[in-house]
Amino acid sequence: MLGFEENDFRNQLASAVALRPRIEQLVDELLARGVDNVLLVGAGGTYSQMWPYELLARERSTLSVRSAIAAELVVTGDALLGESTVAVFTSVTGTTEDVVRAIEYVQAAGATTVAFTGYPESPIATAVDHALVSEPKTWPFDMQLLLFVGRLLERRGEFDGYASLADELVNLPEAMVSVARQAEPMAEAFAEAHRDTDYYFLIGGGPLWAFTYLYSMCILEEMQWIRTTRVHSAEFFHGSLELLEKDTAVLVFQGEDRTRPLTDRAENFVKRISEDVTVFDTRNYVLEGFSPENRALIAPIVLDTIMGRVSKHLERVRDHSLDLRRYYRVLQY
Repeated sequence: MLGFEENDFRNQLASAVALRPRIEQLVDELLARGVDNVLLVGAGGTYSQMWPYELLARERSTLSVRSAIAAELVVTGDALLGESTVAVFTSVTGTTEDVVRAIEYVQAAGATTVAFTGYPESPIATAVDHALVSEPKTWPFDMQLLLFVGRLLERRGEFDGYASLADELVNLPEAMVSVARQAEPMAEAFAEAHRDTDYYFLIGGGPLWAFTYLYSMCILEEMQWIRTTRVHSAEFFHGSLELLEKDTAVLVFQGEDRTRPLTDRAENFVKRISEDVTVFDTRNYVLEGFSPENRALIAPIVLDTIMGRVSKHLERVRDHSLDLRRYYRVLQY
């Protein structure tokens, strides 16, 4: 497969899943001390990646679990922030400046800080109270966040299926390698057909809204300099649909949770207008070792794996490196 280091990919996922004992021990210790609220703090892609786990808690728990943009949190504060707050951060490199400042801010208010990262000596890892380190460049952080928030809800009596989910995550590395292989022909064909596309309209909902936002902003815009519109499927009929035309390239991200009908509704509509609609549906992929209820919970990881193959082929056909930037971490701001 193009640009796919299978062993590295497998090892990175396995290293994140292997954090389960440490994550569970940490959650148990935090609950024993008392937790009144949880902040999931990130910047850019790591901020949006928090949303499925805020949603998971909102669906099941009375505990306040909220996502926050690191830079905004420092400016606006949070009324619940205090000594009973647990603030969770993620960063691949452990160097994101907005996140470092947010860590300092919440610690000054007495919060306990937790970070998931790939570098133990990084500024973020050394700044927090508890750093849980996986293989360098492990992405996404969904595995760690699923385990952390899932364990938290289980211990509160709000997630009976947590043990089943955590047990099945050991199958994730092989399952995602298989997903990458399944997605490869489609990814290559999609890229070939869209080598000159300069605008995409992206739709997703529920736990996949986070990836919809991330893929639009972090991949297509930041890494490929392509203009996009992104819209939540539940909000689709309230504005952005007016941008649709016959030749608009539309990407629909579909999962397996209870919000699926909302995305179905949007998909059915866009197919009436555009002749260039591509649906990326996690239900179409074989996931050995995962039960139907847990497939829905790992859908963001499945979609990230699928679209990772698309990204590599777009990089090739457009001759535009995914590592190329004009401004991000290039200019001072």
